[in-house]
Amino acid sequence: MTLGVLAVLAMAFVMFAGFWTDWLWYRSVHYSSVFTTTLWTKIGLFFVFGLIMAASVGVNIWLAHRLRPPLSAMSMEQQSLDRYRMGIAPYKRWLLLGITSLVGLIAGASASGQWRTWLMWVNGVPFHQKDPQFHLDVSFYAFDLPWYRFLLGFGFAAAVLSLIAAALTHYLYGGLRITSPGARATAAATGHLSVLLGVFVALKAVAYWLDRYGLAVKSSDFKATGNWTGLRYVDANAYLPAKTILFCIAVICALLFFATLWRRTWQLPVIGFGLMVLSAILIGGLYPAIVQKFQVQPNEQAKEAPYVEKNLKATREAYGIDGTQVSEYAGKSDTTDKTKQRDDADTTASIRLLDPNIVSPTFQQLQQMKNYYAFPTNLDVDRYSKDGKDQDTVIGLRELNLNGIPKNNWINDHFRYTHGYGVVAAKGTTATSGGRPVFTESDLPSKGDLGTYEQRVYYGEKTTQYSIVGGPQKEIDYSDDSGEKTTSYKGESGVSLSSPVNRAAYAVAFGEPQILYSGAIGEGSRILYNRTPKDRVEAVAPWLTIDGDAYPAVVDGKIQWIVDAYTTTNGYPYASRTTLGDTTADSLTATNNQRAVVAQQNQVNYIRNSVKATVDAYTGEVKLYQWDTKDPVLKTWMKAFPNTVEPKTAISQSLMDHLRYPQDLFKVQRELLTRYHVKDAQTFLSGSEVWQVPDDPTNKSGNAVPPYYLSMQMPDQQAQTFSLTTTFTPNGRDNLSAFMSVDSEAGTSDYGKIRILKLPTSEPVDGPKQVQSQFNSQQDIAESIRLLKGGDSEVEYGNLLTVPLDGGLLYVEPVYVRGGDLKYPLLRKVLVTYGGNTAFEDTLDQALNKIFGTDSTTSPPADTGTTPPPTSSNPTVQQALSDAQKAFEQGQDALKKGDWTAYGQAQKDLQDALKRAEDAQSKADKSATGGSGGSKSTDKGSSPSSSPSSSPSPSGSGSPSPSGSSSPSGGTT
Repeated sequence: MTLGVLAVLAMAFVMFAGFWTDWLWYRSVHYSSVFTTTLWTKIGLFFVFGLIMAASVGVNIWLAHRLRPPLSAMSMEQQSLDRYRMGIAPYKRWLLLGITSLVGLIAGASASGQWRTWLMWVNGVPFHQKDPQFHLDVSFYAFDLPWYRFLLGFGFAAAVLSLIAAALTHYLYGGLRITSPGARATAAATGHLSVLLGVFVALKAVAYWLDRYGLAVKSSDFKATGNWTGLRYVDANAYLPAKTILFCIAVICALLFFATLWRRTWQLPVIGFGLMVLSAILIGGLYPAIVQKFQVQPNEQAKEAPYVEKNLKATREAYGIDGTQVSEYAGKSDTTDKTKQRDDADTTASIRLLDPNIVSPTFQQLQQMKNYYAFPTNLDVDRYSKDGKDQDTVIGLRELNLNGIPKNNWINDHFRYTHGYGVVAAKGTTATSGGRPVFTESDLPSKGDLGTYEQRVYYGEKTTQYSIVGGPQKEIDYSDDSGEKTTSYKGESGVSLSSPVNRAAYAVAFGEPQILYSGAIGEGSRILYNRTPKDRVEAVAPWLTIDGDAYPAVVDGKIQWIVDAYTTTNGYPYASRTTLGDTTADSLTATNNQRAVVAQQNQVNYIRNSVKATVDAYTGEVKLYQWDTKDPVLKTWMKAFPNTVEPKTAISQSLMDHLRYPQDLFKVQRELLTRYHVKDAQTFLSGSEVWQVPDDPTNKSGNAVPPYYLSMQMPDQQAQTFSLTTTFTPNGRDNLSAFMSVDSEAGTSDYGKIRILKLPTSEPVDGPKQVQSQFNSQQDIAESIRLLKGGDSEVEYGNLLTVPLDGGLLYVEPVYVRGGDLKYPLLRKVLVTYGGNTAFEDTLDQALNKIFGTDSTTSPPADTGTTPPPTSSNPTVQQALSDAQKAFEQGQDALKKGDWTAYGQAQKDLQDALKRAEDAQSKADKSATGGSGGSKSTDKGSSPSSSPSSSPSPSGSGSPSPSGSSSPSGGTT
């Protein structure tokens, strides 16, 4: 008994620990109201519906027992049941209590899971939009109908369980007889079971009535369009009247069952029930099939057109694509002025050559500083202002990487190594002559253009483990030339471990007994967990769907994670459904699960980016801001959880400058626009204008091309705006159908405006896959690529950017090389095509000049390419470079002959020559500046003269040698 008591107490404390730690966490982030509202709602639903179910089953068992007939031993059947009756007789009350408690617990647990449905029903606000069939407000389908369906399902469960329990009790006590001669049921049993059957049939009548409204949100497979939501011709003209007729029949049948209380016969109810089943088959199944076969199919487009128009309108409204601007675009330039085209190429777009999905290893190699720091696999694109101009910037945080610490143990993992340090940012539109990023914020501690800010990163995308901070154990802050620095967390985030109860609760919750007794925990110790931005936002707002890509920004002296969040519903009438997990998948999410949307396979037919959230990287503070002020779903949740979402006016201008249009919403919208860009029902039904999102041509993943952020100017715009862009191709073909962009500049009047440039079908324009094929198939480019791949070097293609330019389309693709000794990619070449002309040059400026046959006349030129290798009039530098050329050629000859000794000597001579050139150029720079140190290189550790592209190559393109051997600057030679 002692062991049993201890086991019960242990289980109770485990349950308490989970509850208590959750409460402490919500209180620590100042969202305790979310915890209490959710908890009390679940408790209320559990007890109310648990008691109703228990009472329903218990009362019917008690009633069946009370209505039992006098027992008779004459029946063999009753004699065999007599021993069961005698066996349970002493325990009848306990058995009744056990059965009712069990069904009550199950029903209560099921009902508590419907807390979202309850809160949406009780707090629902109107959409002020009516469906075209029943003329009911959309809120009825989004908020009311789901709750009514839950109540109906619960009612069916209660009726069936009560019926089964009553029938078994009647049988056990002789009210029902299966094999005995005479009447099969007593009058009392007949009346009791008939009422229960009548209740079941009455619920079926209610189900038929609700099914009428359910047709407006019913999904079906429509041959002409695939997935379909809403009424079609057969629904409106066959299923709808059928449901009404079946409702009437079910009401009559239920009344016949209730009438057995007086008639004491099953004849009429059984006939009525049989009629209802037959009607369900004939009216609810056969009749609609006949209508579909003989009325709809012979003239499907004419019959379905009115309903397709309703679906088109509703779908476009539900996904926020009803304001999409579609315009015709030639796809070919209508001007022969090459100088104008060249100048327009500079002003139309700030071409981003730094691909955030490729250069993470470069950031890692050049700016990791310590093994216990790491950057995310995919960096982010933001924009920062300098000298009054916005600059597209690739940014990442130097986050904690526990796999890189010198020795893993409990103290190191949770007490000493607790946080990352600093922001690293680089210009998106340019690179150094060596192909490295031009860092605008770098080093450790980070310094640069972003000014002074709190650099410690306690909350980040890679921070998935708990840390205990603020106590007697010091944390490793960072290391510099003077040695290792330590710190102690000064923030108020996390939960205090000063209380023994708290320590015991967390020891149980985390399965780590050392939390209870470790001497490293003392006064001031706090435990930090739930540390990724997505986890924190999802925890404080469980009614939101979180975007797959949180991104950092330096705002008002703090690193803030910006998280886009959505409100969704599956009950918007006539709007077609989409599966979020499938729709938001692309070539990036296929290799990076962190970029996948949290909702995974949730089906929705309404979505709004209604909330912008921030998470402070140091304090972990979460703030929710109302972004869509008209969204009724958000208003409903704000009513359910008051004071959790701040108004839009609370967003500071400095934060507004970094908000952008979210990628997952854009991907959902572009998937819908492959079919819903047309407004004409006949065209929609014919399928002649169906598009598709092309596969990413830069890799072999077979997944959709990701959308790209880019500052660019659409034909109807007067200046560049930060935009999110994508392309479309015809269904089953590779030529270009359309180009799509959305204005991502938050705080402007055009924010969220979708523009589509529709290409002509009569004169096909090359799509991304065809352009990539052209790049790969041109002989001179293929030869240059082969040289770049010399030795064990690898070539990686960056984002293939598409820019509308003077009626045509400009394609730009950066090409990176990852050398044999280098573990990170460097920008080496730029591929450009326009109007059928293709160039493959060292810089974007050179490629554009070659394409258009002229230099740019704009002044000053934008940062649109790699910095060209510098030239020098210094004779010493020239001699060193000449020696480098000779050594390079000698090395190539030795390589062809297989003379590795000569090749090694040539490589040594090459490095010596490059070092002499570097030293000579450095002296010349100091002399030119009066010995004051000269200008500061933007590529740390690498001078222009020592960069790989400054050394001559046989092709004149600056390509690396086949060996990929390292130069003094760390680049391939």
